[in-house]
Amino acid sequence: MYAVVGIPCDIKPVGKHPFHAAGVKYVAAVAGGARCLPLLLPALGGQLPLAAALDQFDGVLLTGSLSNVEPQHYAGAASRPGTLHDPARDATTLPLIRRAVARGIPLLGICRGFQEINVALGGTLYQQVQEQPGMLDHREPDAAPLAEAYAPAHAVQLAADSLLAQALGVREIQVNSLHQQGVHHLAPGLRVEARAPDGLIEA
Repeated sequence: MYAVVGIPCDIKPVGKHPFHAAGVKYVAAVAGGARCLPLLLPALGGQLPLAAALDQFDGVLLTGSLSNVEPQHYAGAASRPGTLHDPARDATTLPLIRRAVARGIPLLGICRGFQEINVALGGTLYQQVQEQPGMLDHREPDAAPLAEAYAPAHAVQLAADSLLAQALGVREIQVNSLHQQGVHHLAPGLRVEARAPDGLIEA
């Protein structure tokens, strides 16, 4: 019997039409790496019966995406013109996260998904990390090939009592860096697992 992992979709344009979509790398990680059954969850917002969806899941994977969480969800300033948003995903994942936490269903958030967890539980985000005093530029290089963009970019320090340090048996790991948003104020009830050299929360 396979454990079932829900993967909320983005809304992506394909030609002239919008599609519910999830990155192949995330689906492959659930199916091959975790040996679980991936179940894609459409980004239907309020039209989606979240309780019924969560009844099917043993866990939820919140993926990365090119889009940013809309700042209205954390009382942030208006986004700059041209910022890519996905309001249907926000309307799906933010309530999904709160319900999953309330039910004790495991969540793993990667990149945008990590930021969604913080916002859903009451935290805030930097919209442009690279413009904050003392912060590194965490964005991927312009027009970089995938092998370069996803190569290790900087170290992160793992907290001594973190689950990551216990699982990996080390206090420092190398990670890639492909984001311009980042955690500003940590949500109540969350704890820091890892930080970048500039102090930015990375897990």
